[in-house]
Amino acid sequence: MRMMCKLWSLAVIGAFLAAMTLPSLANPVSQGQVQQAVPSAVDLVEVLKIDEIIEVMRLEGLGYGEDMAAELFPGKGGATWATAVGLIYDAPSMRARFEAAFGAQLAGAESDLPAIMAFFNADLGQHILSLEVEARRSLMDEAVEDAAKALVEDMRAEAAPRFDALKRFSDTNDLIEMNVMGAMNANLAFFQGMTEVGALSQDMTEDDMLADVWGQEPEIRADTEAWIFPYLALAYGPLSDAEMAEYLAFSETTAGQKLNAALFGAFDVVFTGISRDLGRAAARQMMGEDI
Repeated sequence: MRMMCKLWSLAVIGAFLAAMTLPSLANPVSQGQVQQAVPSAVDLVEVLKIDEIIEVMRLEGLGYGEDMAAELFPGKGGATWATAVGLIYDAPSMRARFEAAFGAQLAGAESDLPAIMAFFNADLGQHILSLEVEARRSLMDEAVEDAAKALVEDMRAEAAPRFDALKRFSDTNDLIEMNVMGAMNANLAFFQGMTEVGALSQDMTEDDMLADVWGQEPEIRADTEAWIFPYLALAYGPLSDAEMAEYLAFSETTAGQKLNAALFGAFDVVFTGISRDLGRAAARQMMGEDI
């Protein structure tokens, strides 16, 4: 999974959220089997462990809400703010929003779904997904994140072949750019939410908000780069070189690329909505209104 940005990752997941010609070769599916049961986007949501990814993102979001309160209205959040954040990061709502967006993103890609299902429903695919979820959960511990960053620095210094594989994986799935774009979309949505409630100056235009968001781009990019590679190193460390090569090969197929784009697109919808809701709630809290 490739939804990995901490603000909205992984992958991702993705996931999160992740050398053969076709991914189906790892777990052959006959033409007759494909005709009998063509998988749907909903089937993929189950296989891809989206509920587990959303639960980790929910926990990240609750922590993000605490950080936001400390920065925007220190000492004034309390139970009201905690309740509002909990409702915004409601797992069933996140799942429903993701499922609808994911299905829309995969429209027209039905012919690729059997290959995606074949890869991730196989033992290796399920193992990879579990590693991705656990890595994301582990990185909520600052000590683990620091250790993972140190590991990456060592890999860079030693010119380790595995780091080259991780870099290729990141480039293949456009992890840096897609996560930076997602974070910027979320930040813009936050401003828009605050504006809807009237917490920002009426003189602040959409262009002003865009300029502010773009002004944050270098910091967002640096934070993304500093998090992505420790995540990848932690998630895929247990994989053998052959398993890593197989996952990379799948990512480079048409099916893998379509899945990657669909995951980013769907999570962008989810977290842009969440960020806009957070902006509204934060504005009401700052203005002393009932959330």
